[in-house]
Amino acid sequence: MTIPEKMELKRELGLFEVTLSGIGIILGAGIYALIGKAAGLAGNSVWLSFAIAALIAVFTGLSYAELSSIFPKASAEYEYTSHAFGRRLAFVVGWLIIFSGVIGASTVALGFGGYFDALTSVPVLISAVLLIFVLSLVLLWGIRISAWFAIVFTLIESAGLLIVIYVGIPHLGSVNYFEMPHGYSGVFEAAALIFFAYMGFEEMVKLSEETRNPEKNIPLALIIALVITIVLYILVAVSVVSVVPWEKLAASEAPFAEVAAEALGADAFIVISVIALFATANTVLLMLLAASRIAYGMAESSSMPAILAKVHPVRRTPWVAILVVMLLSMVFVFSGDIAFVASANDFILFATFIVINGGLIALRYKDPDRPRPFRVPLSIGRLPIPPVLGILTCIFLIIHLDTAAILVGFGLALIGSILAFVCCRDAT
Repeated sequence: MTIPEKMELKRELGLFEVTLSGIGIILGAGIYALIGKAAGLAGNSVWLSFAIAALIAVFTGLSYAELSSIFPKASAEYEYTSHAFGRRLAFVVGWLIIFSGVIGASTVALGFGGYFDALTSVPVLISAVLLIFVLSLVLLWGIRISAWFAIVFTLIESAGLLIVIYVGIPHLGSVNYFEMPHGYSGVFEAAALIFFAYMGFEEMVKLSEETRNPEKNIPLALIIALVITIVLYILVAVSVVSVVPWEKLAASEAPFAEVAAEALGADAFIVISVIALFATANTVLLMLLAASRIAYGMAESSSMPAILAKVHPVRRTPWVAILVVMLLSMVFVFSGDIAFVASANDFILFATFIVINGGLIALRYKDPDRPRPFRVPLSIGRLPIPPVLGILTCIFLIIHLDTAAILVGFGLALIGSILAFVCCRDAT
């Protein structure tokens, strides 16, 4: 009797595809969907909120780069935490990351619905649910077509950001860029919310098992994607408040379209709204992709039901994991409040990043001789400084999140902890 060959994911992605996929995940999320909400908190100083959030993304992004070069696995955070702290905490982190992708996809789908409603008057919830369904079909079809969808959408959404920057150039200097209607507290609250805009760099590592030479290409792609998006975000944040008063941005369901209409006329509203649809759809696609991959990876490691590890024999995609992530994302869409859903997701991210940064520090002491194709710079002895700063800044921003969102995050973490003791009894 012959043992059937284990079906594996297909390695089809290079540095170019992974980098553009990463830029696509990051760009479409908060910048199109949440900049209006952030402007309502920080006023003209919203660019400063983006800069603060960027610093935190860099600290933790470097940790992901090193860990992904050591453990190039689709299960990503689960794999890193398992080696550093054992399988029980790894399960909790993997559980939270799955929900991070699920809730993130729901948040951005609502952002898509806002722009689609502005164009067609179709209710936000209907278009958000349909978007998740259609993009899940794309993921079921295969990783190559998913990646090329992401690349094309990324080029379109990048063009939208460049248009917004361009229309803002003649208006630069027209406002006080340090105006803070709610003081520094508002700037920090906006940074905590807008960190969602940087969500995506951590999703890139889930593509490790579908990337050629992942030990080199994943860390490099992650760093390039972060640098490009940070520069674009800060330029965009300065431009939008230069063209449209922050109060008007805060009240708009389609803030970028408002900027374009103010500077270029009513026709530009339609153009930017269409571009925003591509941008938000792109991020939903890639968040669904990442959440399904970590669910698949955890099932492969026997920490999730084995059915989630099933790979389609023809399409070579984890079809059960994709369908489960699709259904969960649809459920969260019905909360309807984009700022609340984003804040709940940010809590999950910050909590996860604290563990990931701590895991990097622990592995520097537990396993110092392990080859590290990429290594986080700036250390005192074996202690790397960026992950320490990553932990401290994540704790600082958690304090500035909405209380209800924190409770939702704690609830999910508690459920994950209970399941960890049931699913990982032999963990060390």
